[in-house]
Amino acid sequence: MIARRSFLQLSLTAAAAAGATWFDVPKIFAKETAGRADALKKYGGFPMGIQSYSLRGFGIDGPEGALQKIQDLGLHWVEFFGGHYGITPDEKKIAEMNAKLAKHDLSVSSHGVNGFSKDHAKNEAIFKFAKAAGIRNISADPTPDSFESLDKLVAQYDVRIAIHNHGPGARYNKPEDCLKAVEGHDKRVGFCADLGHYIRSGYDAAEVVEKLGGRLYGVHLKDFAEKKGNAKGVILGKGQMDVTAVFKAMRKVKFPADGALSLEYEENPKDPMAEIKECLDIAAKAAQQAAKA
Repeated sequence: MIARRSFLQLSLTAAAAAGATWFDVPKIFAKETAGRADALKKYGGFPMGIQSYSLRGFGIDGPEGALQKIQDLGLHWVEFFGGHYGITPDEKKIAEMNAKLAKHDLSVSSHGVNGFSKDHAKNEAIFKFAKAAGIRNISADPTPDSFESLDKLVAQYDVRIAIHNHGPGARYNKPEDCLKAVEGHDKRVGFCADLGHYIRSGYDAAEVVEKLGGRLYGVHLKDFAEKKGNAKGVILGKGQMDVTAVFKAMRKVKFPADGALSLEYEENPKDPMAEIKECLDIAAKAAQQAAKA
């Protein structure tokens, strides 16, 4: 199982290098695993994942753990936050997590959000972990003086940095802030667009996807009731997000085959499963509609 998952992830990376997008992925997976092929079909060709922060009220293991809940949702991709999978140099711990992931037929699409500074050694420790764990994308909040270090590390490890926006008042609040930050830097330094935070900052989610498209390596599907800083989080599509338009935009910008698309639902952390399922059902319908456009 672990060998097969490694092969599948390598196939994704090779496909992305050849210019394949997420809606090309069914051709890659169709003969490898019926479960993943079915999941891809359900979401219009997009490998839908989840940010494990959505399940922060649960541990990682056991019948009520996050991994089992993700499997129960019919998902095969997870973006971990540090509370569920801490950065470690311990190869034994990484192997143990890989075995757990294999048991649940899961792959790690991304990890974060992680901070980066001008301290090259600390930055490299995160990259070493990502490379050892087979993680292609790191969602990040890098300081302005970190980019010289990041340019060297993305080239050395061939692991992407995806700058994450945190909403009003944050360092990378506006799409223009992100675009300006990566000017002149390695193409593997790009973006993880938290669409909910962009909504809180007054932006249209689909328009942001198009604006960031050339370096968009991660998307957090998240919705809010209003375009203001203290808005309430809501079920996907029940607030300010046109979910179908977002999927159309992702197709338009040719989102890479080894990027990270993650539902992130932050409400009701102790009992979120019903709401998460509703969000995923809405995402599936929207993705199917976008595929027909």
